[in-house]
Amino acid sequence: MSTRENYAFVGLGHLGANLAASLLRNGFVVIVFDRDPAAVERLVALGATAATSPAEAAAQAGNAITCLPSPKVSEAVLTNAGGLLEGLPRGGSWIEMSTNGRDEILRLAALAAAKGIETLECPVTGGVHLAAVGKITALVGGDAALYERHRPAIEAMCAKSFLMGPVGSAAVIKVITNMLAFIHLVAAGEALMLAKQGGLDLAQSYHAIVASSGNSFVHETESQLILNGSYDIGFTMDLALKDLGFALAMGREFRLPLQLAPLVSEIFLMGKQEYGGGAWSTQIVKLLEDAVDMDLRAPGFPAKLES
Repeated sequence: MSTRENYAFVGLGHLGANLAASLLRNGFVVIVFDRDPAAVERLVALGATAATSPAEAAAQAGNAITCLPSPKVSEAVLTNAGGLLEGLPRGGSWIEMSTNGRDEILRLAALAAAKGIETLECPVTGGVHLAAVGKITALVGGDAALYERHRPAIEAMCAKSFLMGPVGSAAVIKVITNMLAFIHLVAAGEALMLAKQGGLDLAQSYHAIVASSGNSFVHETESQLILNGSYDIGFTMDLALKDLGFALAMGREFRLPLQLAPLVSEIFLMGKQEYGGGAWSTQIVKLLEDAVDMDLRAPGFPAKLES
């Protein structure tokens, strides 16, 4: 039977805050750090302990989890003065739940290994709304024994987990799943606009697509936010472009003549130019709405996704 571990959690954004809250709900000891004091306060109210630096949090817990917006930020949290490598003990673990490219996570894992710290990459997929209720999916890369050691925590945060292979493997499948999601998002917007221009009821069209061979997870979820008009998916244009950049880099590395991913990346670049990098990724559909001066709206759809 696995011994329950304690965890430092660094990165309490839309996704990380929900993952940390799931650990607390399931009785884990969690020491938190984030640059946003309000984010820390929200987790402390749920039972977490606040730390003044990643190093302090890691030293108290013995293991660390990060959920951060980019490899650059992950490296800073890991290696800077006051960072995780300063606080984690030899034999401790770093669980990286951010989305990275394969090269980035391999390089960062090597830095941790040099300090006697094992790395488990554990990016998640499914959306912030599923993370909020512990139903998101984990894609895991790392040693099988290390995975078993931290499986109780992973299962507290995630309904499903897949050990994909050694460190680097999860980065590849996570980039693939995100690439598919953004392709599906652009396609869903075009489909809904064709329905609108064809004179169809958009709510009925939404449900018909859900029940059809053209359905996707993205249509089932994100199309609802488009039809509501909130677009509030909790994921930004900048993050989408980061992940599409990873996909394009993989395509170059593997010498694959990708066609859809480069096109969708160009569309998201236009979306960023038009609405800003902080706009929700679902607002990519506004490019089409604005082009034809017609909104995709229907009654009965939520402003936020429900689990």
